[in-house]
Amino acid sequence: MNNTTFIIGLCAAISFTACTSKKEEKTERGKFTITSPLLMDTSFAKSYVAEIQSLQNIDIRAKVKGYIETINADEGKHVSAGQILFTIRAKEYEDELLKAKANEKTAELEMQNVKTLAEKNIVSQTELALALSKLDEAKAEEALAQLYLSYTEIKAPFDGTINRIQFKAGSLIDEGSLLTSLSNNKEVYAYFNVTELEYLDYQAQNGNNAKNSAELLLANNQLHKYKGIVETIEGEFDKNTGSIAFRAKFPNPELLLKHGETGRVQLTNEIKNALLIPQKSTFEIQDKIYVYVVDENNVVKSRNISIKQRMPNLYVIENGLSVNDKIIFDGIQNVKEDDKIQTEFISPKQAIDQLQLIKH
Repeated sequence: MNNTTFIIGLCAAISFTACTSKKEEKTERGKFTITSPLLMDTSFAKSYVAEIQSLQNIDIRAKVKGYIETINADEGKHVSAGQILFTIRAKEYEDELLKAKANEKTAELEMQNVKTLAEKNIVSQTELALALSKLDEAKAEEALAQLYLSYTEIKAPFDGTINRIQFKAGSLIDEGSLLTSLSNNKEVYAYFNVTELEYLDYQAQNGNNAKNSAELLLANNQLHKYKGIVETIEGEFDKNTGSIAFRAKFPNPELLLKHGETGRVQLTNEIKNALLIPQKSTFEIQDKIYVYVVDENNVVKSRNISIKQRMPNLYVIENGLSVNDKIIFDGIQNVKEDDKIQTEFISPKQAIDQLQLIKH
């Protein structure tokens, strides 16, 4: 063997060793923490934008025309059932009542006179019937005049809070004019919409007659201190949105909640035998979610999974994984398809405990 042949062989050996070293470096990664999906019963809170309405909220309108004489309540103040809120000048209606009473008196006298004559057969029974009819008409007019007079006092139909007053004392108003509105806020309704899928899941979990508890998150991100219940569900879906309206009722003894306010109703949903994995163990490609599964030879394979529910830092798996699969828990950004890695297994419970989501 000459020197040239020896040098070529030595270079080839060095080159082979270097390539092998590089290949091993490419396929043999460092140590990665792996875990398995956790199978357990769990629950999550789902929130829905809600419109808050008073248990009772009505317009207070004038039933007669006239001048507002007095306003006996102020905006935002509590009033009691039967309390006089407004008075309308009654002079015209008192005069009408006096006139109606006089007409009734005249009709009464005429009827008595005709009755006496009828008993003596001087006039016919028909004339007596006409006199009685006129008396009944006069009595009806008096009752109507009395009713219109009563309308000059506008009273609260129930306990509640007075809202904005539209007129001042001395204003001339027409019949039907809106004076204010009255709200009973001791309890409130919260209306919110859910999708068809969520509706079906709700019915499957709670049954047709179940009243599920609910919480109300206010605009300042504080929970209303009183829990409510879902009372009823509307009878049909909205064709435009594909959603259906739910109604929850919440106690409001401190009158914090007002008619027209907004918030978010939170419902707690339970999932039996949920398969959980950390969100940090996943990655997305073109709107699809993947995990790295490690086989029995510690080789990494990517796998597409379907998500049933997103929870804080966790996914509930619909399909794509089983409890026996091993997935990379941490460091997925440092590994790729077909890499061979060293692994350190931690239990699913340990993995989720590290996320500080489950309290023991």
